[in-house]
Amino acid sequence: MTEATQFPLLPDHLSIDPRSPFHVTAVFEHDVGIRFNDKERQDVAEYCISEGWIKVPVGKSLDRKGRPLLIKLKGKVEAFYQ
Repeated sequence: MTEATQFPLLPDHLSIDPRSPFHVTAVFEHDVGIRFNDKERQDVAEYCISEGWIKVPVGKSLDRKGRPLLIKLKGKVEAFYQ
């Protein structure tokens, strides 16, 4: 008999940055996938489903604090567990 794994609900707004108020540690214990404009993306740093945007790094550019420089892309966002 196999046990069904209980996944926490995916929030509307999620960030991979632990300093962000939108970071939920319990969600990152599982693999999260993001589909943006019907195409799966692997480089998403933050997303908001209700507002329809994702933030992704811009090449190898860094901000003055050494974090990746992010750009916001607008479109259809879907989040799911892999």
